[in-house]
Amino acid sequence: MDSNSAIIVTGAAGFIGSCMVQYLNEHGFTNLILVDDFGADDKQSNWQTKKYKKLVQLDMLFKWLEGYEGQIAAIIHLGARTDTTEFDYAVHQKLNVDYSIAVWNYCTVNNVPLIYASSAATYGAGELGYDDNHEVVEALKPLNPYGISKNEFDKWALKQDAQPPSWTGLKFFNIYGPNEYHKARMASVIFHSFNQINKDGVVKLFKSHRSDFEDGQQLRDFVYVKDLLKVINWMMVTMVDGDWAEEKNGLYNLGTGEARSFYDLVAATFSGLDKETVVEFIDMPIDIRDKYQYFTEANMQKLHAAGYNDKFYTLEDGVDDYVRNYLSKQAFY
Repeated sequence: MDSNSAIIVTGAAGFIGSCMVQYLNEHGFTNLILVDDFGADDKQSNWQTKKYKKLVQLDMLFKWLEGYEGQIAAIIHLGARTDTTEFDYAVHQKLNVDYSIAVWNYCTVNNVPLIYASSAATYGAGELGYDDNHEVVEALKPLNPYGISKNEFDKWALKQDAQPPSWTGLKFFNIYGPNEYHKARMASVIFHSFNQINKDGVVKLFKSHRSDFEDGQQLRDFVYVKDLLKVINWMMVTMVDGDWAEEKNGLYNLGTGEARSFYDLVAATFSGLDKETVVEFIDMPIDIRDKYQYFTEANMQKLHAAGYNDKFYTLEDGVDDYVRNYLSKQAFY
């Protein structure tokens, strides 16, 4: 991979994007174009110590690219409005669909590989399973505007005859890890559990309101952000080096392939603090009960078939690393 070529990372001030920049730095990539809204004070610690070539405000990216004379090796498009409690679809349409279309079109015209963030929220309640099969995308029924917007872009992308030379849309499942301090309500359950344990010594979890799930046994596919970074880097290098076959282009699940309970997640958080597990179950708010996912689990066969076979962190190992090395130290990655 030509070290003189630049890599664009959108969403670079956010949780996953800033972790991606650090991972690239650690692997020798510093010719980076970071794209985001860099005016947010609560995100500055995510990116200020990173090595990069240029900061570009997200609304100025395409104007900036018009005057850029260097070579773009790849675009890692992680920027999005990810707030599932934002119900104004126009907000999601602008940032998650229209902006992504503009990124796609740039990559297509300029022959630039593209990796973009989709979401497991596209699967809705999981009526059609969690298979990253292109045939089911049109029939998926996401439960909120965020999931709808991500699925709308996936649908649009799959219909395009004009495509980037190599591209993937990654359906992120429940990602956790460092650099989410700014996310407030939208931060991971681990982040909130850590704070509850330190404040009250107990973690509150939602009761189950379905007879087939016990309290705390609602299941999610929790994936440590460091695994996600490894996958994206592997895809990018493979694409840029010309080893990514065109038939591999498309949508991919990105989870661990193993659903675990919220109780297990919280127990691992207590363990990372060397404390006994104490959980209190509370009623789930009525306004989210009909939109609540009781089970998600990524089918990971497609990614493995594409050639990625590194082991993923176990839930216990990932949470332990996050709690001991980041949350407990208020450290950033």
